[in-house]
Amino acid sequence: MAMAAKSLAPVLISTVFCCYAFLTPSHASSDDFPQCLSASIPGPLVHAQSSPSFTSVLVSSIRNARFSTPTTVRPRWVITPTNASHVQAAVVCGHRHGVRLRVRSGGHDYEGLSYSSKSPEVFAVVDLSNLRGVRIDKQNSTAWVDSGATLGELYYAVAQASNQLAFPAGLCPTIGVGGHFSGGGFGTLLRKYGLAADNVLNALVVDARGRILDKDAMGPDVFWAIRGGGGESFGIVLSWQVRLVAVPPTVTAFRIPVTVDEGAVDAVTRWQEVAPALPDDLFIRVLLQNQTATFEALYLGTCDVLLPVMRCRFRELGMRMNRTHCQEMTWIQSVPYFSLSSGATVEDILNRTTATGTYTKMTSDYVRQAIRRDAWENIFAGWLARPDAGIMILDPYGAAIGGVPEPATPFPHRAGVLYNIQYVNLWFAGGDGGAAQMKWVRDLYAFMEPYVSSSPREAYFNYRDLDLGENVVMGNVSSYEAGKVWGEKYFRDNYKRLALAKNEIDPDDFFRNEQSIPPLGPGK
Repeated sequence: MAMAAKSLAPVLISTVFCCYAFLTPSHASSDDFPQCLSASIPGPLVHAQSSPSFTSVLVSSIRNARFSTPTTVRPRWVITPTNASHVQAAVVCGHRHGVRLRVRSGGHDYEGLSYSSKSPEVFAVVDLSNLRGVRIDKQNSTAWVDSGATLGELYYAVAQASNQLAFPAGLCPTIGVGGHFSGGGFGTLLRKYGLAADNVLNALVVDARGRILDKDAMGPDVFWAIRGGGGESFGIVLSWQVRLVAVPPTVTAFRIPVTVDEGAVDAVTRWQEVAPALPDDLFIRVLLQNQTATFEALYLGTCDVLLPVMRCRFRELGMRMNRTHCQEMTWIQSVPYFSLSSGATVEDILNRTTATGTYTKMTSDYVRQAIRRDAWENIFAGWLARPDAGIMILDPYGAAIGGVPEPATPFPHRAGVLYNIQYVNLWFAGGDGGAAQMKWVRDLYAFMEPYVSSSPREAYFNYRDLDLGENVVMGNVSSYEAGKVWGEKYFRDNYKRLALAKNEIDPDDFFRNEQSIPPLGPGK
């Protein structure tokens, strides 16, 4: 089944782009970059700052208004390729004329690094939104999906092929596949089937020389690296082949709020040990906001089977439950249930737009030992009671995600992790410009230090946070040692292997941003 644009894979292996002579180092001016592009890319697909279409194209996938202000360093050009050769041309011309490329699939990068810069460099954005084909192979339970597709488009195509197939990735349907897969990617199926990256079988990448490489051509180290280590550090991933997973025809979801007066502190304290040890068919996360803990769950089965499991394994919540709390549905119906407003339909997950004007600040932690009850009392009574308070989202690990050895993928947060915490605050224009909301996130993060992982204090790459550190460029290449400050938080001991893989495919550090993997030569 095809959806949206024609899928790029696997026919791209035979694509040839006859401009490799451009890779010879040149002192040509960046002002000549558009002319170089014009030889291979139609003019309407290249949007310069002077173009009437530039602003609308640029902001079309900006999900955080913090990065659409007058002080944001914008690209000189936005390129919207419609086929692989356009991407190759952008890379070759960028190399020749000293124009770096940033790559955007869905625009959900928490620090806006896919479309903005923290330094006044000359760069262009390659926006992959026109490359969003999805092709399902139902017989083999696989799919090829282009990086510009959203999770909603992938999920919809899978469900159209079969109501008993799914894909284990994130909750938000507007997230772009490219960035999500390359950072790991988890959602309600993580305990049953692990990460999105755990289920990637092949990929097509345009490297810094403009070549299209599949799994075999890029080699095992680079293929390992793009599945959780941040694909934009190694090239431009055009398309991914993924393994689809089995789901029953009926799943059950529930959403149960518990206030502090009703025992939220005890329920959350107990949840920490219960949720990671439940059967892998059951995922229960918690959203903490104001004085309420809201438990959201997906069970791969019926309500009749779920209820006795809850009453036996998680009495603090299970004894509150009855059949009225259960929402039985198909797996695809659970996608809008968790991610969209009440009454949303399955077709609504195809909507690529999100509300504009929301400013956000987010960061993350990992918990390996259950947090004491008195700390949770403090969090509810103090941090969550403040007028400028945001949200804490707790996602349980264990089961399949913890069963993968730490070195198997760049994503290292495996065995021993109880859950992930995401700290979120948002605001609109006006007032103090979000200073209070950003301070809440940073101060709560500091408060949590004694209760979360340490040496290093772990963080999730897809919840990117520049407060954790930024690259330092030395001799026109990002410093490996400086990158350790943030890199070992995201990747633990896998950071060095990522840097060695970077050196294999992009030793000149052409693909870089404030938190891209630096190259490290062998023997260093």
